[in-house]
Amino acid sequence: MLTLKTMSFAALTALSFAIAVPASAKIATGANVSDMSVVDSNGVTHNLSDFAGKNVVLEWTNDGCPYVKKHYSTNNMQETQKMATADGDTVWLSVISSAPGKQGYVSGEEANALTTSRGAAPTAVVLDSEGTMGRAFSAQTTPHMYIIDANQTLVYQGAIDDNRSASPATVAGATNYVKAALTDIKAGNPVSVSDTAPYGCSVKYGS
Repeated sequence: MLTLKTMSFAALTALSFAIAVPASAKIATGANVSDMSVVDSNGVTHNLSDFAGKNVVLEWTNDGCPYVKKHYSTNNMQETQKMATADGDTVWLSVISSAPGKQGYVSGEEANALTTSRGAAPTAVVLDSEGTMGRAFSAQTTPHMYIIDANQTLVYQGAIDDNRSASPATVAGATNYVKAALTDIKAGNPVSVSDTAPYGCSVKYGS
């Protein structure tokens, strides 16, 4: 469940097409994303505006997707979550936009069980079964990663790394774009690689 209050023009444009067509026009990197309310797996409402002053990582996920399994079976996603949130200046939201009856759809209870069984460390798991948040961000794949900085500016969107294979063996040696972007941010530098092509399973939106 998600509601939108005020967003950038680009974000509202993306949302306006969401009802009729699949996600396509993305929010531009550099746009402000400041006021979006989401409900997590425990029924708690969070608003992106509440996180002003912190970085926010958004991770689209689907536990049935082999590309997601690649990053969780190797602990790559868990390690990235822990690296991001270790010093308290970053919030990590895992987002599930799978519609009821589609691969990856889970209840809040099931989402919490997955977090525990995988040893995952998100700040919260957002349930977006209507696909409103996914379509607003034009999330295409699982995983699909976004980073919003402390000024609530979208500074990274795309893949988690540069190896597009589903094989867990390819995690070692791959460049982790999310870790690299957070390292740039924490050092006070511009994000050197801010846009990459996402890869993975398609997000299982409803009709």
